[in-house]
Amino acid sequence: MLSPALAQHASDPAQFLLPRHTPLAVLTRDGLVEGVHYGSLIATAPNAGTLLEAGDPLKPFYPRSSLKPLQAVALVRGGLNISPELLALTAASHSGAPIHRNGALRILELHGLTPDALENTTDLPYGLPEREEWLRKGGEPSQLAQNCSGKHAAMAATCVINGWPVRGYLDPSHPLQQLVADTIGDLTGEAPAGISTDGCGTPLYALTLLGMARAFGRLAAAATAVDPEARRKAEIADGSPEAAVALAMARHPEMVAGEGRDVTELMRLVPGLVAKDGFEGVQLVGLPDGRGVAVKISDGGDRARMPVTVRVLDALDVDTSQLAGIATAPVLGGGHQVGLLQAADFLFPDAATPPTPKTSD
Repeated sequence: MLSPALAQHASDPAQFLLPRHTPLAVLTRDGLVEGVHYGSLIATAPNAGTLLEAGDPLKPFYPRSSLKPLQAVALVRGGLNISPELLALTAASHSGAPIHRNGALRILELHGLTPDALENTTDLPYGLPEREEWLRKGGEPSQLAQNCSGKHAAMAATCVINGWPVRGYLDPSHPLQQLVADTIGDLTGEAPAGISTDGCGTPLYALTLLGMARAFGRLAAAATAVDPEARRKAEIADGSPEAAVALAMARHPEMVAGEGRDVTELMRLVPGLVAKDGFEGVQLVGLPDGRGVAVKISDGGDRARMPVTVRVLDALDVDTSQLAGIATAPVLGGGHQVGLLQAADFLFPDAATPPTPKTSD
């Protein structure tokens, strides 16, 4: 039961009805299930029909940073015209490496702006190695280092392009955010069930896994439709903003996340796939043929997000032979593997959990 104090934050008490999540991932230690991650998921066909689902995929949720590729499409629709690697950064939750910080600064400079135009929160680099290096050099929390700085730089740039005020670009009533809201509605085919504010300060819309999977399928399919030579160069010939964003992400996955990040690895290993994660256990994938995958881990556990996603891709007959490194995670005891974090058999919920592979002593 939820605390009565939470009711003060609800415009619609029905939104506090708990989703009907189902077990999606399990952690075993020497044959005993030690932890369970619940959640919901859906895979959609190119025509937006449902291919498979588990849990409660029609319950509204906040997609968090997985909205960034859709926001990037809105900016391109609004006239943003930057190089593919910078466009990929626009759709990023980057690790804060020099290429990311310098990329965000470059977007600003191209449009006559300085970091003072940014309205995102300050933070240390998101990636652990990048954060440690930043701190060793005396770095402090900044807006450029924060993982959303590419998106915010591009939002400010789009305001300049359209003659809109840069100051206040995060206000939901600002023309920029109206454009973003309209684009998200178009791509998902949904009206938001609610609106909030993301961690970086951007307006955040409550949508369903179905709508988000549909949107990512559209992005990936748009890239597939582009002329092969233009696709090779990560350029577009048909003026499609969806294709521009998807091609940029697929060609520059290191800008979307960073070295050592599973989303970057996934896009490198599966050609044509478009992927974006989000805080609170969210993962979105678009496949070149227009299919989409959306996963939400109910407890926000980041470790369960990718094993579940790889299991769904396998069920969709995507070649996952190169994804073993992100499909499971070892559980250690005394420095030796004694168990495994892996996807549950959520496609057949009445079946027993798959046995843990034999581990070394």
